[in-house]
Amino acid sequence: METKRKLTDFDLFLLGKGELYRAYEKLGAHPMEENGTAGVYFSVWAPNAKNVSVIGSFNNWEAWIHPMKPIGNSGVWERFIPGVKEGDQYKFEIQGPSGFWAQKADPYAFYAEMRPRTASVVYDLSRYQWNDAAWIEQRAQTKWHERPISVYEVHLGSWRRQDGWRWLTYHELAGQLIPYVKEMGYTHIELMPIAEHPFDGSWGYQTGGYYAPTSRFGTPDDFRHFVDRCHQENIGVILDWVPAHFPKDAHGLGYFDGTHLYEHADSRKGEHKDWGTLIFNYGRNEVSGFLLSNAAFWAREYHLDGLRVDAVASMLYLDYSRKEGEWIPNQYGGRENLEAIDFLKHFNSMIHREFPGFLTFAEESTAFPQVSHPVDFGGLGFDFKWNMGWMNDTLKYFSKDPIEIRQPAAAVRLHVHPSRQETALHGLRNRTVARMGCRDQPRLEAAGLRTASKTKSPGGQTEPPLQQ
Repeated sequence: METKRKLTDFDLFLLGKGELYRAYEKLGAHPMEENGTAGVYFSVWAPNAKNVSVIGSFNNWEAWIHPMKPIGNSGVWERFIPGVKEGDQYKFEIQGPSGFWAQKADPYAFYAEMRPRTASVVYDLSRYQWNDAAWIEQRAQTKWHERPISVYEVHLGSWRRQDGWRWLTYHELAGQLIPYVKEMGYTHIELMPIAEHPFDGSWGYQTGGYYAPTSRFGTPDDFRHFVDRCHQENIGVILDWVPAHFPKDAHGLGYFDGTHLYEHADSRKGEHKDWGTLIFNYGRNEVSGFLLSNAAFWAREYHLDGLRVDAVASMLYLDYSRKEGEWIPNQYGGRENLEAIDFLKHFNSMIHREFPGFLTFAEESTAFPQVSHPVDFGGLGFDFKWNMGWMNDTLKYFSKDPIEIRQPAAAVRLHVHPSRQETALHGLRNRTVARMGCRDQPRLEAAGLRTASKTKSPGGQTEPPLQQ
């Protein structure tokens, strides 16, 4: 069956400019009818590929059955396949230059198999009926800088377990986490990354499927139900978002079409050796557009209320965690990553324009100027700076003997003061009480003082207690 083009010339023009903010509606896998026949339309950006095929559970993973066709010189390949249905697994088999061959997951997939399996899964996002219109309208009218915000940060996989071992589903989390958050007086939940990721130990910070809520806890519509329930209870939902880097897994974005497509070719710009990950090439329009579309995707399709952008410092500085000779200066000889700075400004301008009341947070603890100033005034445009330095400094402060204590630094403009569940990643599972520089009952009092100080400070975020 001949495939009718779904991407218009204007779509392709915007894709090339990095401004197709709803790219996920055209790229990826979309159930539909063509000439009265039900099936799925597939498309993928792979400009350096020689051949691309759709392989999956519907064709015994054989590449010769469903080859795709390029759309002119756009770099996009497409194909409509009759009979493919929701729930079918698929990948793109790509033949590239110099004998390259790989089976890649769909960068725009809405759903994915549970690890260790890596296939994308066809999913229809058109069914869910939202019941949070009152919240969305109220959010758009709220002046968040004039309102107290108290954020409960949580990793869904470890917050609480059913029968001591099984993850809670999105539906179960709606029934247990939301009442707890309301009882404790929080205004927002901040989810550590729930986009699909291959390695549990990364806590989601090495994202593989940017458009797919992890299947560990249920389906995409199950996650929508969780967000919907939060909004019905007047609880906002913020998501940790990781546009700084991505893992090297063979099925992922790295060396996607036989070239360094999403990442820089030079490892001095394209690799985080400390983390074992690759760095996005923000100077390539289609790559920055992939991330911008992703930010809009979470806001539009999942009604999220904010994004906390992870590892911003690693984006801002070309010499981040690098020794002399391991990085390339910018065109002016400086250490600032000008392409990443432009991307962050573009991200904040777009997301605030398209989604009134949406909040953005920069997880950034360096002295980079004007992180939370408007783009029009020379800033990066974030609403708040997620001040990780505050957590580290106050823990050191309270761990000292009272005779050693000096006054800690005061709060700075538009900061969030976090004490993170993520500290468990860095061996700090003994939590706040054990780090107090005193004993027994005074430790509890000192921990309470730290929490009270944080809560009453502008932008304070309260520490989540460990759940059993």
